[in-house]
Amino acid sequence: MDLFEAIYSRRAVRGFTEEAVNKGILNKLIDAAIQAPSAMNQQRWSFTIIRKHDLLEQISTKSKIHMLRTSSVGLASHHFLDILEDKNFNIFYGAPVLIVIGGTTDNSWTNTDCSLAAENLMLAACALGLGTCWIGFAQGWLATTEGKHAIGLESDQIAVAPIIVGHPKAEAPRIARHAPNVRWIDN
Repeated sequence: MDLFEAIYSRRAVRGFTEEAVNKGILNKLIDAAIQAPSAMNQQRWSFTIIRKHDLLEQISTKSKIHMLRTSSVGLASHHFLDILEDKNFNIFYGAPVLIVIGGTTDNSWTNTDCSLAAENLMLAACALGLGTCWIGFAQGWLATTEGKHAIGLESDQIAVAPIIVGHPKAEAPRIARHAPNVRWIDN
């Protein structure tokens, strides 16, 4: 798959088979992620790869509880409340792998650097026939002391991009994009 095909076909996947993703492929995804640019080429990101089912379940449960406790009523739509209160809903959609891309809190570029690495990782996964989705529901709890401890982050680190990875059950449908707001400034 060429780059443009990956860009145009990458979608958020929310349904996965139980098939495992082998370590070699996961290492290939991390290698693609670290090819992203970083501010002043500091490359201060870290990658936590979680394949332990019990830990994925724990993070899902704790993240839902955290979201319900901390989200303002105005921000939480009824749809989100319904799914977060559903004990059977797993925020990782049955994906066998969670890759948490993080970095240190003392770097003002951490979020940008980690986000760039995440996009590389997701495009590479798409090119290899895998599905991914950035799970925003996990970010709040992973920022807590308990969440950091659960995945081995130090107190001065933050989890920026929790990305699930797996073999999609079905091809994600293409979603129409709005026309971009483009301003040309020419001579």
